[in-house]
Amino acid sequence: MTVGQSDRRTVTRRQVLHVSAGAAAAIMFPGVASAVRLSDRPTGRLKQSVSRWPYRQIPLPEFCQAAAGMGLAGIDLLHPEDWDTVRDHGLVCSMGYPANRDDFIPTGFNDRAIPLAAQHGVPNVITMFGNRRGGTSDAQAIDACVAGLNKIKALAEEQRVTICVELLNSKVDHAGYQGDRTAFGVAVMKGVASPRVKLLYDIYHMQIMEGDIIRTIRDNATFIGHFHTGGVPGRHELDGTQELNWHAIATAIADTGFQGFLAHEFVPTRDPLSSLREAVKECTA
Repeated sequence: MTVGQSDRRTVTRRQVLHVSAGAAAAIMFPGVASAVRLSDRPTGRLKQSVSRWPYRQIPLPEFCQAAAGMGLAGIDLLHPEDWDTVRDHGLVCSMGYPANRDDFIPTGFNDRAIPLAAQHGVPNVITMFGNRRGGTSDAQAIDACVAGLNKIKALAEEQRVTICVELLNSKVDHAGYQGDRTAFGVAVMKGVASPRVKLLYDIYHMQIMEGDIIRTIRDNATFIGHFHTGGVPGRHELDGTQELNWHAIATAIADTGFQGFLAHEFVPTRDPLSSLREAVKECTA
């Protein structure tokens, strides 16, 4: 996950003082209003959701309304204080953060959020493999990850919450990250062997590191619990400016019988909600 910057429209101080929060969101992002009015929910086989951070300039209640209006089932990557807001709008937090930590990616997992997630109906919590430390080999890192996840898998199984460990690229965005290949993640999943510990397969990151996306997904579907999208290069819209065929990828995922979430995590360069609506349509399979 790479936090970037989205295009923003200017709202004057007078406009903010004279309109409600919802209307202000409509001024900044006209797509909010149209997304709420149009309830053309996709009828495809995949549950789609969207990561919060690329749209954080839109107030969360208005963003939830827009997401529901375009057929999304959830909002991804939320801290616990936002989980109930999403649920109140008929959506689910499809992936929760376990902690508010600046070093979340390099440090890796912890289990404090699992009971809280279960209490709030959050099906997944995200964690990380962590960065390379000194001369640690992949084999040593795999053993360490298996040992750590084995300590908390029973709690996840008991609470019926899935721990999703994310694969990231170390070439462009996260130098030093050790879980940067599917084979590394699969080796950990095999070692843990729990239905409540799965990979978060970020298609953007794995396209950068290894490509061969569709075959990799088909071959490793058993170990994947969640997907993220993002155009390559640049992590922008899922359109003709990038190199992947998203409808084919979504169809391949659906064909595996995948029951989790496909969450959009791209940084819009145009009207944010229009770009999101186009991505939802592209990935309806």
